[in-house]
Amino acid sequence: MRRTEARDRLLRLIEVRSPGEALPSERSLSESLGVSRPTLRAALDDLARDGLVVREHGRGTFTSSRKIHQELEPTPTGDFQVPPAEGTPWQSKLVSFDIEPAGARLGQRLEISPGDQLVSVVRLRLVDGAPMCIERIRIPSAFVPGITGRDFEIGSLYGLLRSRYHVAAKDAVQTTEPTVTDAQEAALLGVPLHSPALLFERTTRNADRAVIEYTRSLYRGDRYRITTRLTFPDAD
Repeated sequence: MRRTEARDRLLRLIEVRSPGEALPSERSLSESLGVSRPTLRAALDDLARDGLVVREHGRGTFTSSRKIHQELEPTPTGDFQVPPAEGTPWQSKLVSFDIEPAGARLGQRLEISPGDQLVSVVRLRLVDGAPMCIERIRIPSAFVPGITGRDFEIGSLYGLLRSRYHVAAKDAVQTTEPTVTDAQEAALLGVPLHSPALLFERTTRNADRAVIEYTRSLYRGDRYRITTRLTFPDAD
């Protein structure tokens, strides 16, 4: 049996299994599919590169975990909060919380003096208890006096800014680009070094055009899927 045929038969096997479920051993698969072990391994390698299976040394091969979907479209409230993952609330776990001078680079990015204080936060975003994203958030301290690290673990950040500090996000510019994880990011997300990831960079302003937030978010490329809804004008 050729490699492509083995891959197709493995795909049919994966389709009837749940996300994260273990596949039979290579020996069992080789016998049941009637394929040599080298051909089977090559087909599994293809599926792993496509993100359809996960191969863990010493444990075996598993179907990929379910994808976490985010739809990119305006909301009636203008809230920038990431929507829930298939009905499961996103949770936050604080990694670090500091108040420090902005410095030249971040001062320029947030359009404040390098000596102005910034709230600098790193937090993990989790779904079903699994780390999905690393968020590095910077907010000018002048907007959020008395804010604590705990505030970044509960509820919506934009809701907190509105309700407690009367700081309302008006609009934002967000860019997305592919990247890979470095050693620290891989450890926090629980993925191998240089795993595929999506980097979101967002600058948010209020109605006075002041920058109220600058965030860099790194999402796992193996678990995150974006859907964009497009609307086309009527044809003439």
